[in-house]
Amino acid sequence: MNSTLLQDRITGALMGAFIGDALALGPHWYYDLNEMHANYGPWISDYSEPKPGRYHAGMKSGQSSQAGLLLALTLRSLVDQGVYDEADFCQRMDEEFFPLIDGSPMNGPGGYTSQSIRAAWKLRVVEGLPWGQVAGNADTTEAAERTLAIAVRYAMNSAELASAITKNTVLTQTDGTVVAMTVAYGAVLGMLIEGHQLDAELSSKLMERVMDGQLPFHAVTTGNLQAPKPGITEPPRPGRFPSPDALLTPSNIAAAARDPDIRIEPAWKVSLVYGMPCAVYHQFPAAYYLAARFSDNFEQAVLNAVNGGGQNQARAILTGALVGAQVGLSGIPERFLNGLEHSEELLKDAIELAAQVQV
Repeated sequence: MNSTLLQDRITGALMGAFIGDALALGPHWYYDLNEMHANYGPWISDYSEPKPGRYHAGMKSGQSSQAGLLLALTLRSLVDQGVYDEADFCQRMDEEFFPLIDGSPMNGPGGYTSQSIRAAWKLRVVEGLPWGQVAGNADTTEAAERTLAIAVRYAMNSAELASAITKNTVLTQTDGTVVAMTVAYGAVLGMLIEGHQLDAELSSKLMERVMDGQLPFHAVTTGNLQAPKPGITEPPRPGRFPSPDALLTPSNIAAAARDPDIRIEPAWKVSLVYGMPCAVYHQFPAAYYLAARFSDNFEQAVLNAVNGGGQNQARAILTGALVGAQVGLSGIPERFLNGLEHSEELLKDAIELAAQVQV
């Protein structure tokens, strides 16, 4: 892959995430789809404003939620430092972000503060604990939504990608399954930026990186998930995470998305199949499905993520990054870029980060 294509994929992934976040700002967290349709019509096709009394009320169409703002903060840290610098990230959180929130849900920039960030704020600001002791047990995708920028930065080095994402994730979330699935999502995103397809073969490629020590997942099988050889008492590859299942899921879902005998119609009902709530085990599978099914159609991927309701913002961020990495910035409709607040500034940072990544 030449440098021009690499930069197109990188900027596509980042801008795709920012666009997905902003597209879901208005219709965020409608678990009653009839209510969502009554407020926004049968098909949401563009940016929209939140209704009074809803999440993010008072914000304007095209603006970023707090998830988008934290992604932007992470991106700026990477751009300025040239690498993932944990001290710089934490300092930015302390000086630029935490002073703007008060630990309550419906407050602060972006109109809503998520569970893991509220918990970290309380332990860090109110109780004065150091970073490394402020993480909570939230089972959500909040770390993945910001560390996707780290995945982009280290897309060409899986070992550094996994290490940096793990370190950033555990600053705010401690659940082992959440950390493993977050790292796995980052690894998938990195593979797509490399130019691999989100298909039935991707997981085998990821497992090769487990076996050669690039990805820190425990694996007891050999080859293509074959049984261990007789006489071997230790697993071929011990790792930080207890199993490689989070790496195997994407290909299973991609195979289903492309199987003519398995159809979810309309595609936005993927939220009903995998679940509308916030937890990682609902969000990642839906994003993988939409990114595999609409691998060459950014608009359809993110709009089906948004129209699924529930925690559609996380679904759209994660899907937007995955599909943006596949179609590149050049494959994202211009109207989405034009309607995104601070689009030029965000794109400038994305381009600067892309320049740091070598083929």
